[in-house]
Amino acid sequence: MKKNMIISAIVIVIVGLAGLYFYPKILPSKQERKILYWTDPTLPGDRSDHPGKSPMGMERTPVYADEAQSGTTNQNTSAEKSYYTCPMHPSVRSDHPGACPVCGMNLVKRTEQVEMSKEEHRSIGQVTISPTKQVLANVSTSTAMKMSLEKEISAVGKIAYAEQNFRQISTRFPGRVEKLYLIYKGQQVKKDDPVADVYSPEAISAQQEYLLAKQSNSSDLIQQSKQKLLLWGFTESQLKDLDESNTIRNTFILHSPISGTVLKKNIQQQQYVSAGDNLFDVADLSTVWMYADIYEYEIQGVKVGQTVEATSDAYPGDKFSGRITFVSPTVEASSRTVQIRAEIPNTNGELKLDMFVNAAIKVKLSESIVVPITAVLSTGTRQVVWVQKDAGIFEPRSVQIGERSDKYVQILDGISVGETIVTSGGYLIDSESQLETATDSKSSEHAGMKMD
Repeated sequence: MKKNMIISAIVIVIVGLAGLYFYPKILPSKQERKILYWTDPTLPGDRSDHPGKSPMGMERTPVYADEAQSGTTNQNTSAEKSYYTCPMHPSVRSDHPGACPVCGMNLVKRTEQVEMSKEEHRSIGQVTISPTKQVLANVSTSTAMKMSLEKEISAVGKIAYAEQNFRQISTRFPGRVEKLYLIYKGQQVKKDDPVADVYSPEAISAQQEYLLAKQSNSSDLIQQSKQKLLLWGFTESQLKDLDESNTIRNTFILHSPISGTVLKKNIQQQQYVSAGDNLFDVADLSTVWMYADIYEYEIQGVKVGQTVEATSDAYPGDKFSGRITFVSPTVEASSRTVQIRAEIPNTNGELKLDMFVNAAIKVKLSESIVVPITAVLSTGTRQVVWVQKDAGIFEPRSVQIGERSDKYVQILDGISVGETIVTSGGYLIDSESQLETATDSKSSEHAGMKMD
């Protein structure tokens, strides 16, 4: 009997302990609901840590932790829901892709999250644009990529003769011009062609000295008198003729040292000249120089050896290619330009002296991130590119731009490779952003007036 009582007591103790352990789990005590904040449901974004009236004068209601979690779950669930609609007829909705029954356009997939999170996107500087507005504004996008641009520098050039192909034909002794072979400016002459017959007592004396030296059989005298004739401009053929004929010529024939065009005629027939007087300016124009002025900010990358293409209104469609041979080390103070010189072949003589041409220099730029020029919007104080973060969601980026080509511009900072950027319709997105900002400002002002 006593033993049974002890066993019963032990069972009662065990059951009691089990009840103390399992009862709270089976029938938990009722806990108070935790309030996260108070809000006015009619005023988006209104929150307070205590009850009271909102700026609109409405009583705030509490938002509990379990409701917020449930709302978040429901929002996430609804964000995952998608439907198909027509960009031109938003009222058309379908749960599967297809064609619009009104206009026949392909339906576009949309999610609820774009509409539900519009306020959140606006709060972080993003803008949401509906597919309808994107279609109407012709919004298009492309991807920022890394590549090397080729920049073209344009300038006005002027044609001049190449100085290494220019000669002045002058006399090396005094005399009188008996005959001229070059009559007018622009006349063509070949090397060693006669240009003038000059009567000179000095030249006659020099010939006599040479013949006397030959008769004396003195090699030193012969060499000295021959060298004198050569220095005075006698050619080897003239010396040979003097050796063979032993006859002194009363007139000395002056020959051209270069083939080219007569640029200037400074002498008339029967005119007396002194030693060193310039008779003709002659230049070979088969190669010409082009001078061009490059603006100071464009001179970077222009180097000796680069190719230059010149075009002229006189020859539409024709291009004359040359090579830069000189870049001036100084900047012209008034125009802030740097002069370059290019050498251009002119075999057919199409390029005339003092002719104006349009020069184009192509400069290869270093590899960098580039976007189409139309993607960059200028606000006056900064450059902005709109980046697409998601379908219908855009955000502005302040960028630092570099060099430009015909279609692209370098982005030095602000955009990464692979990002989707807006290439057309950016002004609509910018206008939408400013409109939303203005709307928010008016709402804030109205709320402030209510509070006052």
